[in-house]
Amino acid sequence: MKTLLIVIIVVVVVLAIAVLTALPRLRQRGAERKQVETERKQEEARDHLTSARESGARAEAERATAQEQVARAQRERAEADLIASEREREARERLAVADEHSSESESLRERAAELDPRLNEGGQTPGRGRHQS
Repeated sequence: MKTLLIVIIVVVVVLAIAVLTALPRLRQRGAERKQVETERKQEEARDHLTSARESGARAEAERATAQEQVARAQRERAEADLIASEREREARERLAVADEHSSESESLRERAAELDPRLNEGGQTPGRGRHQS
């Protein structure tokens, strides 16, 4: 029985020594894993920041392009409005000139009718200038 007790004590001591020598290694491995995980997270964070900067730069470029496009559209609209206004003004001037001509024509007809009521629109006195058969 003494030998069994000695064997058990030896086995316990060997196991205790094995555990005591393995424990620092396990802690070191755990610390290494933790360090690797921290480094991986830091790298991932850097990648995200780089992607965020690139995305921000693309957004700024798109924003600048869109603002230029809006400004160009506004300029084109203003130019079109200006051209339309100019054409409308020219058309009104032509209408005014046409109205003046109409008024002058009417005035001349009235004057002609006062001078010779027998004249018709053709400019001839009825019965004259035509050959009657």
